[in-house]
Amino acid sequence: MHKITRLFDFPYHQLETYNLDKALTSKYNGKWESISTQEYVDQANAISRGLLRLGIQPNDKIAVISTTNRTEWNIMDIGILQIGAQNVPIYPTISKEDYEYILNHSGATYCFVSDTGILEKLNPIKDQTKLKEIYTFDDIDGENSWKDILKLGKDTSNQQEVDARKADVKTDDLATLIYTSGTTGRPKGVMLSHKNIVSNVLDSGRRVPFDYGKSKGLSFLPVCHVFERMILYLYQYCGVEIYYAESIEKMSDNLKEIKPNVMTAVPRLYEKVYDKIVAKGGELSGIKKMLFFWAVDLGLKYEPYGANGWWYEAQLKLARKLIFSKWKEGLGGQLDLMVSGSAALQPRLTRVFAAAEMPIMEGYGLTETSPVIAVNDQREGGFRVGTVGRVIDNVDVKIAKDGEILIKGPNVMLGYYKEPEKTEEVMTDGYFHTGDIGEIDSDGFLKITDRKKEIFKTSGGKYVAPALLENEFKQSRFIEQIMVIGEGEKMPAALIQINYDFVEEWAKRHNHPVKTKEDITSNTILRERIQEEIDEVNKKFGHWEQIKKFEITPDPWTIEGGHLTPTMKMKRKVIKEIYKDLIEKIYRP
Repeated sequence: MHKITRLFDFPYHQLETYNLDKALTSKYNGKWESISTQEYVDQANAISRGLLRLGIQPNDKIAVISTTNRTEWNIMDIGILQIGAQNVPIYPTISKEDYEYILNHSGATYCFVSDTGILEKLNPIKDQTKLKEIYTFDDIDGENSWKDILKLGKDTSNQQEVDARKADVKTDDLATLIYTSGTTGRPKGVMLSHKNIVSNVLDSGRRVPFDYGKSKGLSFLPVCHVFERMILYLYQYCGVEIYYAESIEKMSDNLKEIKPNVMTAVPRLYEKVYDKIVAKGGELSGIKKMLFFWAVDLGLKYEPYGANGWWYEAQLKLARKLIFSKWKEGLGGQLDLMVSGSAALQPRLTRVFAAAEMPIMEGYGLTETSPVIAVNDQREGGFRVGTVGRVIDNVDVKIAKDGEILIKGPNVMLGYYKEPEKTEEVMTDGYFHTGDIGEIDSDGFLKITDRKKEIFKTSGGKYVAPALLENEFKQSRFIEQIMVIGEGEKMPAALIQINYDFVEEWAKRHNHPVKTKEDITSNTILRERIQEEIDEVNKKFGHWEQIKKFEITPDPWTIEGGHLTPTMKMKRKVIKEIYKDLIEKIYRP
């Protein structure tokens, strides 16, 4: 058995253990194309030989920017790592100014990109960086292709040098720089070693009930995000066939084509899937519609392990047969497990998808912890709604006096690249300060309650935890995004981005004239309806925490618009700046 201590050991382990015919599969020109584990290893070695011929030295940095996940990404990753160089993945959606900053800060000398869209952002700033060449995955006239490196590595006469470089790479060596998509300030380069990520893969693997060597996984979360990247190594370790989704728009088609057993996503995607399913249910009529919403209501009351009693379980069995089986069919029919990370998952989604026999196992982690700290697992009582599960093996979690979650373990980063003072700020006696507030219950389940930096005080001196409120309000189908504000003000208030698709459908159903998106922000009937939703949720909170006023923002919150990070987290500072007039209207009308 191939001992795994470095990231490039995973494909070799797969070759020895499973030797898949379809290890990695991408769609090119409308056709799915697969490579076997052997081809994966062979091409990674060819890339390594080609990079050596370009003069790549140990610890050189090579940037990879891809709009979608694809086979080439993983081949490049292994090819870079096994010669002792470091892979610097960059989010495709960030600004060209951030491209320039990351390329200069990391000192990257070569860059591999997927398509013309990225080239258009990269070319204007290329001369301000240390980049010697840019190579593309797509065939683009007049551009260097990544295939040029494969050709350069076709001659195997320097394979011995590749093997020597591989042997020199130690488990504690730096493997990658991952630049956080920070909600404030410049991105920081998180230094992760081979050991950081390898230990996280092996320790998380015990929580995932794969049928080793026989499962299919669908990958679409950006692989530049450490969560998806770790999952892809985990798939390789477990002999899971990896299929790369074409795009978020084609997710539904890809699910039906591939019929995966497992996928990972952020809560935003699961919300969209759920909203689409419910919208379709709303189009039904008569007994079919009644049965559909009976099943949904039943699903929203779900508790694991038969905790609701025999009568509930009997009804659930019927609901699964009549309604939920069709949900599953719509998502390919074989989806037995979904994993959620990056942000808090609404408990209603956890309940309803588990009721539909497609459980979402929510986990928790940060880039700095490679990333997984805790994750739910349906087996052996390890699943509890409203928590992020139990802490994984070999990771130590401590709750500080102020409630902050502190982490120690082999998964904790080496530090922030070139920023030792920032590293010191987040480390105490080997424990990493997550910045999250949480608690561990008597059964060992971890619950996240807020971000330490986001808790604020009103002018009356009362503390408000916005994330707690926001997660409750987002359970409303009227609300796509919500940001609670009120620091130093007399009361909490909220900026709301409504769910346009649902509101348009709701307006039609109730015969309310809503002609344009501009109409929506000022529509009195809609505002009254949203106020009802807010009044209902407010009952769950203390008087000082309740949302007293709100404003609807005139446009969607997007990554491109600067409202959200590439992992869909709110950039609070930016949102406040964009809507400062609305905030003035709330507090100083």
